[in-house]
Amino acid sequence: MNMHLTDMDGGSVDITPEAYQAFKANFRGVLLTPQDAAFDETRKLWNGMIDRRPGLIARCTGTVDVVQAVRFAARHRLLLSVRSGGHNIAGLATNEGGLMLDMSLLRGIWVDPAGRTACAQAGCTLADLDRETQLHGLAAVLGFVSTTGIAGLTLGGGFGYLTRRHGWTCDTLVSMEVVMADGQVVRASAEEHAELFWALRGGGGNFGVVTAFEYRLFPVGPEILGGAIAWHGADARQVLEAYRDVSARAPRELTSVAVLRIAPPAPWLPPEIHGQPMAAIFVCHTGDTAEADALLAPLREVARPVADTVMRRPYVQMQSLLDATQPKGRRYYWKSHYLADIHPSLMDLAVEHAGRIASPFSALLMFQIQGALGEQSAGHSPAGNRDAAYVLNIAASWEKPEEDDLQLRWARDCFEATRGCSTGGVYVNFLTEEEGAERIQAAYGRTNLDRLATLKARYDPDNLFRGTKALTG
Repeated sequence: MNMHLTDMDGGSVDITPEAYQAFKANFRGVLLTPQDAAFDETRKLWNGMIDRRPGLIARCTGTVDVVQAVRFAARHRLLLSVRSGGHNIAGLATNEGGLMLDMSLLRGIWVDPAGRTACAQAGCTLADLDRETQLHGLAAVLGFVSTTGIAGLTLGGGFGYLTRRHGWTCDTLVSMEVVMADGQVVRASAEEHAELFWALRGGGGNFGVVTAFEYRLFPVGPEILGGAIAWHGADARQVLEAYRDVSARAPRELTSVAVLRIAPPAPWLPPEIHGQPMAAIFVCHTGDTAEADALLAPLREVARPVADTVMRRPYVQMQSLLDATQPKGRRYYWKSHYLADIHPSLMDLAVEHAGRIASPFSALLMFQIQGALGEQSAGHSPAGNRDAAYVLNIAASWEKPEEDDLQLRWARDCFEATRGCSTGGVYVNFLTEEEGAERIQAAYGRTNLDRLATLKARYDPDNLFRGTKALTG
């Protein structure tokens, strides 16, 4: 019996038993169809809002498997998506009825301590890479949630606690191994396939399937000074003022994240604040910890903190402090802006809309990023917006589908209210499913977007890799 899969145009294509068996014979990994017991669990993504069913999942065990799967998809013009960590808010890792390449079994990591580099396969999470590099007191520039996949993070730019010191994650790439649309495997770097290398550093998975990333590493830890300070929600305006002042003059070794939300029943928070509005600032200081207490003193003098967990701790522990806020399967919807500063009007709006939060899991977050980003030109990589100092993320999160309209409305209302505080730019990895051409241009800038579109036509003229945000329009 023929297998019916979705093609690149949204129609149906018949895969004969002979064609499928020929593919299977050359594929060393696992092929899953909707009839297989492991199919449902494998197809599920982090965002429970995304519930698509591919027609076939190819769980790759090496680069050769990726080559075989890409050639199979190209030969039959199949709708194709690539999953690494499956953590993207828009659910770009999956599709309806097509072929999903599941990279999550590719978890090899090789660290060169002397050369301060690490090569990691595309299925690795941030936790995987941090664990191996911290063995040598080194770290890559990664994100804030350790269960995130390195591939999507890096291909969309990537920022975290080390961004102020070293730039976007993609700025620290040395090279990538890439499977192209014709199945050819190339090494992209500043010396080899330099235009492809440029495009992949923030331009997403629009040009090929990256099977391995080589990163520059930096001395960090193994211990740093980090943790969180929390206050009652009534003190939120004062907290944001202190956050603005401290972050504006902080050295690049200190990165902080401000959070407004309803207090979870976390053991580090006193029981009397559970379920009540709260403000918190997460801090990570990766320099001389002797300087850190003086830098943080103004925060500790704000009102009366209800909790203070800032201490010397392993860097890998710091990297996972926000994990509990992002469990797989919950419903997520984000809206975001880049900010040049934290204006008083933004603080007022943030406090107002935090007061309207309708879910115990939702939050307003301000991530500090200014520093090394601004030392490169806007065209250094597609991940532009190098004039940004902060990222405002309006993160709606809830569990019941019947609450969808309420939660989406809160996020969208807050987004529109704060639009005037934005630089006009946006982080491409925070774009939700429905955001199109206007917002994609805001993520890249017109010049970078035009260059990406030209390179897309060169490297993937048939648009096989269409699962990520489009590069035209």
